[in-house]
Amino acid sequence: MLDLQEKQAVGPAIRLHPADNVLVARVEIQAGTTLKAEGIVVQDLVPSGYKVAARDLVGGEAVLKYNVTVGFAATDISAGSVLHSHNVEFREFDRDYAYARDFIPIQLLPEAERAVFQGYKRADGRVGTRNFISIMSTVNCSATVVHAIADHFSRERLADYPNVDGVAAFSHDSGCGMEMTGEPMDLLHRTLAGYMQHPNVAASLVVGLGCERCQVGGLFDTQNLEVGPDLRTLVMQESGGTRQTIEAGIEIVEELLIQADQCRRETVPASHITVGLQCGGSDGFSSITANPALGRAVDILSRHGGTGILSETPEIYGVEHTLTARAATVEIGQKLVDRIRWWKDDYAVGRDVQINGKVSPGNQQGGLANILEKSLGSSMKGGTGPLMEVYKYAERVSQKGLVFMDTPGFDPVSATGQIAGGATMIAFTTGRGSCFGAKPSPSIKLATNTSMFRRMEEDMDINCGEIVDGTATMDEMGQQIFDYFLYVASGGQTKSEELDLGRHEFIPWNIGITG
Repeated sequence: MLDLQEKQAVGPAIRLHPADNVLVARVEIQAGTTLKAEGIVVQDLVPSGYKVAARDLVGGEAVLKYNVTVGFAATDISAGSVLHSHNVEFREFDRDYAYARDFIPIQLLPEAERAVFQGYKRADGRVGTRNFISIMSTVNCSATVVHAIADHFSRERLADYPNVDGVAAFSHDSGCGMEMTGEPMDLLHRTLAGYMQHPNVAASLVVGLGCERCQVGGLFDTQNLEVGPDLRTLVMQESGGTRQTIEAGIEIVEELLIQADQCRRETVPASHITVGLQCGGSDGFSSITANPALGRAVDILSRHGGTGILSETPEIYGVEHTLTARAATVEIGQKLVDRIRWWKDDYAVGRDVQINGKVSPGNQQGGLANILEKSLGSSMKGGTGPLMEVYKYAERVSQKGLVFMDTPGFDPVSATGQIAGGATMIAFTTGRGSCFGAKPSPSIKLATNTSMFRRMEEDMDINCGEIVDGTATMDEMGQQIFDYFLYVASGGQTKSEELDLGRHEFIPWNIGITG
C-alpha cells in the first residue's frame, strides 16, 4: 500500500499497491504520454485524480485500487485507458467479514508522555473545547424564537463575557407531524439532549411551542433531565406568545451568561478529545492524502487515550469488511454489519441513493466512479486501529479509540449525530471544497489537493495535498493534524469559526414518517 514517507518528486501517475491494475493521475496526463515506470502509453486525456488502466483488463474483472475492489470492468479495457463510471461497473460482491480476526489492542502511551490541552471541565467529568450557551427548539414552530434570542447577543453584547464563545440557536424542521413513539422520536430526543448537555455547552435554554408532539416535558422525562441553574425552559403558549417569549428568553440568557463566564480553561489530558470524522466533496485524492493523513492523526489520538468517531454508513459500504476484521469483538463487528443491512434491505431499497451505487456529480467530477471507490477513501479517516464500538445515531459515545456511529452520508446530518454523541470537534476532509461549520464544535477543514487549498484558503485549515506534491510525508501530515487538534481544543480558531459558520447546520436525522 502507498506510504509516501520520503519527500521527493513523484511521477505523473501514482501506483497505490503492487497488486493494483489502475494508477491514479497526480496531474492531468495528456494522451500519448509514456508512463516509463509502468511501461504503458496513455490512450486518453486523464484528468488529475482519475484512474488509468495499468494493464489490459478483461470485461468483468475486478478493478483494484489499494488492492481493494472498487468496481468491475464493464468491457475489455486497454492499458493506458482512463477508467471512470463509463467503463467501471458497480455491482454487489461477496466479502469476508472475518470478525475480529485482525484485532490488535491500542498501545497506549505511558501516562507521563500523553499530550494535554486547555479545556473546560464539566460537572459530569467530560471536558469541552468551547464554552457556548445553547438555545434549543423542540419543534420547528419555535425556530424563529430561538434564533431571535440568539441574534440579540451580538459580538458587541458578548464583549463583556470574554470566557463565552457564543450564544447559538439550534432549530430544526421536525418535532411535530411525526410518530409519537418509536425510534424517530427517540432519535430526536437523543439529539436534542446531546446538544443541551454537550461538553462544549455551559448552559442551555429549551423553547417549545406547547402543542407539539416533541413536548418539553416528554423530552425531559425520556432523557432524565431536570430544570436547574444551567438548564432552563420556556413554552410559547404559556409565556404570552412570540414577542414575550423572546423577551423572557433574552432575560434568561443574560443570567446564564454570568455563570458561563465564570468557566475557565484548565490543563487536561488529550484523552478528553473526541473528534467527529467527516468527508464531503470527495475526489480522487481523498484516499491518497487527507483521509489517510487524518487516519494517522486518529491513530495518534487513540494512543493518547482520545476518541475518533467514524460515521456516514452509506460511505463505508463495500469496504466494511476492513473494519469488521479489526473489531474488538465479534459482536461489535456484527453490529456494524447489522446497520449496513438495515440500510440495504430496509431503508434504501430501490432508491437512487449512493449506497446503491451512484455518487454525487461533484464526486464523479473529482474522479470517483462509484460508492465502492468513495467508501475506500472514506473509511481511511478512521486510521488503522481497532474498531472499539458501534453506536446508534446521537448515542452518547463513552468508548475510547476508534468507534463508529450510524449516520447518513449528508454531512450536516451526520455531524449533528456525532456532536450529539459528544464530539468536541469535527475534522472534515474535502477535495472539491466543502464549506462547513458546526456549532458548538469547531470544524477543521483538510484539503486533499493544493490547487483547491489555494483557491479556497479562507475556508481550509490544512493542505494535505503536500503529500502528493512531495513536500510532506504521510506521518508528518498526520502529526501536523494531531498538533492542530490540540491547538483548536485549547481555543485556537479554525477557518470556519473565523467565518462564523455553523449557525444553520444543526439537522437531526429524520428517519420517520411525516404526516
